[in-house]
Amino acid sequence: MTISPEQAKWYTETFSLLADNVERAILGKRHVVELVLATALTGGHVLLEDVPGTGKTALARTLAQTVKGTSSRIQFTPDLLPGDVTGVTVFDQKKGEFEFHAGPVFANIVLADEINRASPKTQSALLEVMEEGNVTVDGVTRKVGRPFLVIATQNPVEQAGTYRLPEAQLDRFMIKTSIGYPDEASTLRIIQGAVGPTPEVPAIVTPDTMMTMAELSRTVYVNPLIADYIMRIVDATRRASEARLGVSVRGAIALTRLVTTWAASRGRTYVTPDDVRDLAVPALAHRIILEPEAEFDGVTQVDVVGQVLLDVVPPSENGAA
Repeated sequence: MTISPEQAKWYTETFSLLADNVERAILGKRHVVELVLATALTGGHVLLEDVPGTGKTALARTLAQTVKGTSSRIQFTPDLLPGDVTGVTVFDQKKGEFEFHAGPVFANIVLADEINRASPKTQSALLEVMEEGNVTVDGVTRKVGRPFLVIATQNPVEQAGTYRLPEAQLDRFMIKTSIGYPDEASTLRIIQGAVGPTPEVPAIVTPDTMMTMAELSRTVYVNPLIADYIMRIVDATRRASEARLGVSVRGAIALTRLVTTWAASRGRTYVTPDDVRDLAVPALAHRIILEPEAEFDGVTQVDVVGQVLLDVVPPSENGAA
C-alpha cells in the first residue's frame, strides 16, 4: 500500500509543525533541523561534527520535548566504561537478587557528547543499541525506547586524546552533518533572548504519532529507476580512485529509506532524483574511507560524493508511479 495524497498532506503539515517547534531553540538552522527530524522518523542516528557552543545539546533536548519523549546526555570521556552507557546489574542484599540499573541509553533521544573522547571499547557499547534498539547486559536483552535516536557529537578541532570512530560505527550513523554558526540576524536574536529565562517548547506529538509517521514514510513509492540511480551512485563511490573503501550496502539502504521520509515531508507520495541528490552527501560521505594520498592532497569525502553526483546521470522520470 502506497501513502495516499491525504496522508502525505497530513505528514508534511505535521513535519512542518515539528520543525517550527525545534527551530524555536535552534534559530536559523532549518535545513539541519529537518535533516535530524527526517533521520529520527526513519529510525536512524545522527553524527554532528561541530565546534562547541553551536546548540547540539539544545537540539537534542528540544527534539525530546517536541515529541513528548525522554532525553539523556552522556559526556564521553577516556575513563567512561561500557556499563556507564548501557547500565549494570547490581546485587541487592535486602532482596537477595540481582537488579538491573538502566543506563542513560534508555531514552528516546540520547545525546552522546564528544563520542570520540571515549575508548573504542566504550564506543562499541552503542553498536548493538544503534542497530537493533536492544541492550544486552549479563546475557539479558532489553529494549530501549521507541522512537530511539542517538545524536553523537565530535569536535573537529581538538583531536588530542581522542579515538577515531571505527568504520563499523560510522556506518551505523544514517547521516553526518553539522549545525555551524548561525547568521548575523539569528545570532542577534539569540543574544537578545539570552538575558531572559530559557523558553520551554511545547510538545507537538506523542511518540506513538512519531511511529505512525515512520510507518507512513515506508509506504512512499520508490520507482525502480530511482533505486537503480542510488545503486549506481553507491557503485561509483566504490570505483572512485580517491576512495579506499566506498559506500556499504547499509549506506545504500539508509539513503533509500531516508529519501522516502524526505519525500513525505515535502507532501509527495513518491521519491524524485532531487531527493536523492539533496541527501547523498549527509547520508553517504562519512561512509567513504579515502586513500592516504587523496587525504594528503586535501580531497574530502564530500568532494568524492559531489563528483559522483556530477558523473552519474539521474533518471529522466520524476519518480512518480
